Amino acid sequence: MKKSIRHLFLILLSVSFLGACSKSEDKSTQKKLDPLEIVITPEIQKQTKTEVIGFQDISETLMIPGRFETQNRRLAKIGSPITGRVSDLYASLGDIVKKGQILARVNSIELTQTQLILIKSSQLIGLKTKAVERAKLLFEADVISKAEMLRIENELEAVKADFRAARDQLIVLGMSEKAVEKLEASGQINSFGDVISRFDGVIISRAINIGQIVNPQDNLFHVADLSKLWAVANIPEQQASFIQKDEVVTIEIPALENKKIEAKIIFEDSIVDPQTRTVMVRAELDNQNLLFKPDMLTSMHIRSKKTSKLVIPISSLLRENDRNYVLVQNTPKTFRLREVELDIRDGNFISISSGVTEGETIVTDGAFHLNSERKKKELE
Repeated sequence: MKKSIRHLFLILLSVSFLGACSKSEDKSTQKKLDPLEIVITPEIQKQTKTEVIGFQDISETLMIPGRFETQNRRLAKIGSPITGRVSDLYASLGDIVKKGQILARVNSIELTQTQLILIKSSQLIGLKTKAVERAKLLFEADVISKAEMLRIENELEAVKADFRAARDQLIVLGMSEKAVEKLEASGQINSFGDVISRFDGVIISRAINIGQIVNPQDNLFHVADLSKLWAVANIPEQQASFIQKDEVVTIEIPALENKKIEAKIIFEDSIVDPQTRTVMVRAELDNQNLLFKPDMLTSMHIRSKKTSKLVIPISSLLRENDRNYVLVQNTPKTFRLREVELDIRDGNFISISSGVTEGETIVTDGAFHLNSERKKKELE
């Protein structure tokens, strides 16, 4: 009887021991089969690099779409100073012109009539001058009265006033001082007036053709000095704090293979556009070689002030199912996939708002390879 009880006890003890071993093995197996964890081998370790993460001063970069614009003070709207018919054109769209260069010629009746008034006034001045001289002699000889002499003198002054008015009008109508002097000397009328460039630049707009009737209010040419341009962008009012006058920003030009240049902020609008809720800023850039064109689309990269944030290298990020992960070291030989929330990016670094803490070690190089090995183990 005692032997039977003892035998039964040994059997139960064996079953209990085997059950405990089985549970231990199950736990070990479960640990090894953790789908988010991987044990690194010496071979894998050679292909990876780790780093202890911490806080670092970084700044956010705001990218705002914009465009190039011609500077207002470097743009001239050129019209004809006279009313008339276009007889000749000497400039086309895109031409580079110099100050004083003739762009077009206009045949004008108005110019002819004003020149005729000047010539007649000049001739009358000569006649009236002689009349005044004779009147003075006759007055001294007591042949005419003083009132008659003063009347003749007033006629001379009136003719001189007409002459001055006609001369000033010809200057307004675009004739140069030399041309007016030549007209006075020769008496030959020239009915053609010139449309002249006001400064050196490029013709960016032309609204004139031969035979066209033009008036002084018509804008016939737009001549722009493109040696300097504005890069203009509209910043959302919530991010207006990014703007700092005299700050150097980066301008990216998609049309030129995403070429990047630096420019300085020279102007910040003092009001918010009520329609778009944005603040307009301008940066100035050199364009001596005329590589950049007005109205080219751009992206303006503006950096905020630096702040201390917990950052990781971009190379450590893994993207799966629209979520971001890093491989965090649990033990010297194990790493575990952990989801993180991203904040702002600064170059090759990005700040983390949650998921990891300061002092933890993560894989910064070779994370993709290590994660691929983890996925293979998961499928086995």
